[in-house]
Amino acid sequence: MSAAAGPGVARAYTSARRHPWVLGKLGDWTVPFGPYTPAQLVVLGGGAFVLIKTFAWWSWAGPVPVVLWLCGVWTVRGAQIAGQNPFTALLGVLVLLLRHPAGRIGGRGARDRQPSYLRGQFVIEPARPAPAACDAPAPAVAQLAAVGAVDSAAAGSGLARLLSDAAGAGRRAA
Repeated sequence: MSAAAGPGVARAYTSARRHPWVLGKLGDWTVPFGPYTPAQLVVLGGGAFVLIKTFAWWSWAGPVPVVLWLCGVWTVRGAQIAGQNPFTALLGVLVLLLRHPAGRIGGRGARDRQPSYLRGQFVIEPARPAPAACDAPAPAVAQLAAVGAVDSAAAGSGLARLLSDAAGAGRRAA
C-alpha cells in the first residue's frame, strides 16, 4: 500500500437517514408536490377543514386565504422544535404532563407507603417509694462519697448529680 493512497473511508447510515419519515411516496411515485412530512399533512388537513367551515367569513377576500394556507403548508416542511419533529416535541410535552409527579421507582410510579399502625403496649406502674433519710446510700455512692469525689447531694437524682458536678467544677476554677 502506498502512502499516497491514504486510509479508506467507511460510512454507515441509520435506517432513519436512508428512509426519512415522509408520507406520500411509494417507490418512484409521489403525491403531487410531495412527499409530505406529518406536520405538513396536519396543516394541510386542518387548514382545509378550517377554510371550509369559515368560508362565509373569508369569501370576500378571494383566493388570498387559500394562498396563505398553501404557503403555510410549504413553510412547515422542515419545522423543528428544539431540534425535534413537532409531533415528537408534542408527544414529549404530553408524556411530561401525564407523568406521576413523584417520579418513578423501579419502572413504576412512586407512591406513598400505606400507613401502618403501631401496636405497642405500655404499663403504668406505681412510683417507687423514695428512700428514707436514714437508709444508707448505695455502696458505690458511699465509696465515692468516702473518697470525696461525690457530695452527699449527688446521691439522689441525676439532676442533683449534674448540678453538684457543675458546682464542683466552679469551685475548682476559683
